[in-house]
Order: sequence, then C-alpha cells, then structure tokens
Amino acid sequence: MTDTAVRIDGNTLRLPGGVAVRFVRTLRLPETGTHPLPPGLGEFPVRRVSDYPDTVPAEWRAWGGVMLPVYLREAMWLSFAGTTEPAALQVGVGKVCAVSGEPWRDRLSRKPQNYLVLPRQPWLDGINSGKGTVRQFVAVPLGLGATVEGQVTGEEVWGGVQLQSFTLADGPLAEWRRLERLRQEQLRRERTRGPGPAGGLGAALPMMSALPAPAPAARSAGMGLGVGGSMRQEVYEDDRPSRDWTQTPAGRVFVHLVTPPQWHRVTGEAPPPSPVDRAAYTRAGLPWYDYYDQDARDLAPTDTLEAVKPVGDWLGDDLEPWQQPSPGQVVPLKDAAGEPVEDGDW
Repeated sequence: MTDTAVRIDGNTLRLPGGVAVRFVRTLRLPETGTHPLPPGLGEFPVRRVSDYPDTVPAEWRAWGGVMLPVYLREAMWLSFAGTTEPAALQVGVGKVCAVSGEPWRDRLSRKPQNYLVLPRQPWLDGINSGKGTVRQFVAVPLGLGATVEGQVTGEEVWGGVQLQSFTLADGPLAEWRRLERLRQEQLRRERTRGPGPAGGLGAALPMMSALPAPAPAARSAGMGLGVGGSMRQEVYEDDRPSRDWTQTPAGRVFVHLVTPPQWHRVTGEAPPPSPVDRAAYTRAGLPWYDYYDQDARDLAPTDTLEAVKPVGDWLGDDLEPWQQPSPGQVVPLKDAAGEPVEDGDW
C-alpha cells in the first residue's frame, strides 16, 4: 500500500512522493519597488498538532497538521530543496491558491495552473502576482482583512498554509527514473544553490529551551499570510501533459501559523528570536540573490492575485530602515523518519 503520511524530518515536512518543504525565515522587503531575492535566515521550527492535544485550540485538533511560530509582519519563503522526484505541489494561503488565486481544489488544473512543478521550482517566496515577480509572504492576524484569503474571498476563516502533493503516474514516473539513472553522475557535479534562500547562510534557529509546563488550551490566535514587497522570481509553467500526473493527491497537510506567545503556551518552548534588521544585514555586505532558469517559462499571473494589496494598507507604513544592496551583493544562481502528521477535516 502506498504511504500517504506526511512526516516531520527535523524542520522539514516530507510529503508522499518525495516532496520536501521547509519554511524559511527571511528579511521583509519594502512594499514599494521590486527587489532581488532576500536571504534565508534559518528555518522555522515545526511541530505536530497532535503532540499537544491539551493545549492547542479545538479547531486545530480538528484540522490536524503542524504548526510553526511567526511574528507579526514577519516574512517567510518555502524551500523545496531535497525533493527527490517530480511532483506537483499545491500551495494554499487561507485555502486560496498562491499560484492561481482560485479557491482550494483537490485536483490539479491547467487553466489556470494551480500548482508548482517540483523540483524545477526550487522555492516560493510569495504569491504569483506579476510578470516574473511575486509578492512576499508576510504574516498578519486574521480579522483585519489584510490576508490574501480576506482580500480574495471577503472573509477570513482558515488562515495558515495548506500543502497538497501529486505524483507522476506510473508510466511517466518509470521513464523519469530511467533517465535519471543515466544522468545521475552529471547531476551530482552540478552546482547547488548554496547559502542564502535555500540554506539560510547555513544558519539554524537556536535550540528550543525547556520552559514551564504549557497552559491549558486557548482560543486560536488566528494568523494568516498577507503580502509585502515585490521581488524578481518566476513561477514556472508546467511543460508536461496533464495525463502525466495522478488524479488524486498523494498527501496533504495543514500548517497553522502561531504567534510567539501562543507557541510558548502550547508547546512550552521559547519562540525564535525576533527577525533580523534588514538594513543592518545589507550594511554588513551580506548577499542577496537572483535566480534564472533559461529553459523554463514563467507562468502569467491572474487578475485575482495581481489585485492583492500589501499588508501596510491595513497595518500602516513599514518603518523598518531600508538600505538598497549594492550590485556586488546580488549573487546570480543557476542559469525521514518520524511519526506521521495527522490530517483532519479542512
């Protein structure tokens, strides 16, 4: 029987079919202008909801999945490094597709495309909002209307992030594996992305220290993803025929976003430190990134996602200092074990 379980390996989510997803902390971009890819500054810690039945909100127990702590207006991106075989991955933000802007669906669609093609898509930093650009994922509370979910659907019910993976059908997968064996030696010699967005400067979040016992279950703090600044990143169009993919998902997971105080109450662990100051990072001469794949085609954005406004329209001006990186700081890139994560009804 095919394993449909989602598992946590360190802070990596491993979905069936070889899909690996990490949530990476990063610098928040200004909400005006278009910028290079910001660096990775370590991984968000990830925990299973089912490990905290007495302290998580009731609706989280019903939805299952995992949780991670984010600060108000903190930015993140999703890394898919370590994905081992071709897969189609749907990414929802409050059950709105981050690629198409369409409502969450349990099947793949090509018009508009509602999924990413892995491993060709190495990461996703935000919603597909422009030609060759995305708008950065930024955490905001539910109830203001600032999330992508609130702006697209007119209500904020779900929050969080939703992931769902599809594998290749048996025939195309067997052919891919055959070709992969032939070019495996060559692939091992190819350069990987290295530090920065995929690896976060080699930096890991501090070890979580043990704190007093968690408090009783509280109401959900209600965090979702809005958008911030624009950056140069393409979302790639699928060049396979639709029939190459399976019709049903191999696995899925609901990712709850938790405020740092609630993370402490639920898990008993200290939350990560507050985000790094972006001006200090740039002044230190540390790298930003630019990625280009000449063999891939950019997927055009939909009107729905182009119209999403940045969170500053609700929360006020972004007052964090900004210093433009010099051209020399922009680095060009390219031309599992553990208990299963419980799914729920969402």
